[in-house]
Amino acid sequence: MPSFDVVSEINMEEVRNATENANRELSTRFDFRGVEASFEYKDKTVLMTAQAEFQLQQMESMFRGACAKRNIDTSAMDVKPMDQHGKTCRQTIAFKQGIEQPVAKKIVKLIKDSKIKVQAAIQGDQLRVTGKKRDDLQQAMALIKAEDFGQPFQFNNFRD
Repeated sequence: MPSFDVVSEINMEEVRNATENANRELSTRFDFRGVEASFEYKDKTVLMTAQAEFQLQQMESMFRGACAKRNIDTSAMDVKPMDQHGKTCRQTIAFKQGIEQPVAKKIVKLIKDSKIKVQAAIQGDQLRVTGKKRDDLQQAMALIKAEDFGQPFQFNNFRD
């Protein structure tokens, strides 16, 4: 019986590369001359440090651009609120990995409501969709792609 898996994964090596590219761009920008600002990648998160809140906003858009150049879907970014320590402002960006239970339930409900002849099962942080026909599976893929769940999905392990 044909099946495929729905997963949400981010290549963290590309995130590290995007962080390094954003740091390089930061060092060449005129509006950041003489300002202590940096991007730091550690523990699958990116820490932005600057002297003012508006600089953090500029740095976030700069980082989104660097991610886009590296083909990282920026909808997977989870930007935490800014916190201030003395003269420096910090903001953490985490990345959503895996499909959380509430989102998985929404996807299963969407598939069931569409009346496509496939079954969806939650398996940890991914979804397995099975059906009798390949065309039905492709319809399910198109349905999931068309809906916005706030994070990117990949389809892998397609079997006939």
